[in-house]
Amino acid sequence: MNVNYFKFFNEDSIHMVMAAMVGLFLIVVALIANRKLVKTEQCLVPHDKPTPSTMFELIVESLLNLMEGVLGDKAQKFFPLIGALFIYIFTCNLIGLIPGLAPPTENINTNAACAIVVFLYYNYMGIREQGLVHYLKHFMGPVIWLGPLMLVIELISHAVRPVSLSIRLFGNMTGDHMVLGVFSQLTPIVVPIIFMFLGLFISFIQAFVFSLLSIVYIGLATEKSH
Repeated sequence: MNVNYFKFFNEDSIHMVMAAMVGLFLIVVALIANRKLVKTEQCLVPHDKPTPSTMFELIVESLLNLMEGVLGDKAQKFFPLIGALFIYIFTCNLIGLIPGLAPPTENINTNAACAIVVFLYYNYMGIREQGLVHYLKHFMGPVIWLGPLMLVIELISHAVRPVSLSIRLFGNMTGDHMVLGVFSQLTPIVVPIIFMFLGLFISFIQAFVFSLLSIVYIGLATEKSH
């Protein structure tokens, strides 16, 4: 499991290389999926047989339904970011199931980049949706005399969000990849298959949790107080 197919890259840069490769791979797949769509008058109809387009359609529909349950009518507006994050993180996680490849999400820098994008985005959208003054009122709490205390608490809470997103994903994917590697070396036959299925489940759950928390943060930032 520790075989390095990219021996001309060191351990510090291999995750960056894999992160870039995943991005390029998803772009190519998206272009293929788009070309497979059969264009009709005003709608796009996917082929009957399983294709990359049907896979994307399933992911989009499921994730959009989840977002509509949290954000309501605003879900479609924020879907491009959340959809891209989920697909990208899930694919990065799956890389760890391939012997010799390191998942980009095993490096906290990859996770931090995604988390910082979410942090900047939901704050920007909160200010854009409500205006700077009303958005800042969220940090002050409902009681005026508790405003200074609530401001400190809210600032710390918001600052911790990208950190928690990054560390949670980093810890789980590092642990999963480590366990799979250990059991593959101890018992290279049959047993690793069990942990590969477990790794597949963890990969999905971690991408789902990251996306769900991002949806919640966006919902809280854009919710208009009365």
